Amino acid sequence: MGFPDRIERTVELAHPPAKVWAALTTAEGLGTWFGNEAGIELRPGGRAWMRWNEGGHTADLRIERVEEPRVFGFTWHIFGLPEEDPRRTYVEFTLEPVATGTRLTVVETGFAQLSEDAYQAAFEGNTRGWQNELGELADYLDAA
Repeated sequence: MGFPDRIERTVELAHPPAKVWAALTTAEGLGTWFGNEAGIELRPGGRAWMRWNEGGHTADLRIERVEEPRVFGFTWHIFGLPEEDPRRTYVEFTLEPVATGTRLTVVETGFAQLSEDAYQAAFEGNTRGWQNELGELADYLDAA
């Protein structure tokens, strides 16, 4: 298929990498900026989850990569597919210290495995989603 398979967003955060890392890899952090409640076993093969009050939606994550304080990666269910569908996308956060704080890059891949209709819903939904969520992350860090 000729679909783009990669969503990539980079944001500069005026906070040190350790603070950004904690926001990405702790239940308190994830449950505040990303969802309304979360849990995490921070190790490759560990499980994490997030729950949103609105609509009762839950996301289950499998932790794939932990290289503190630089790289955090997980796989999760693809938006729009039935819950029993085993296909997942891979999300990776990369933190880079910069003079003003941290450059955070998030990359999500794995959309090319989908049919055109499923691809359209998942890719567009997650593209908008990352824009919103990274704004919420920045707000969370600024308020902390």
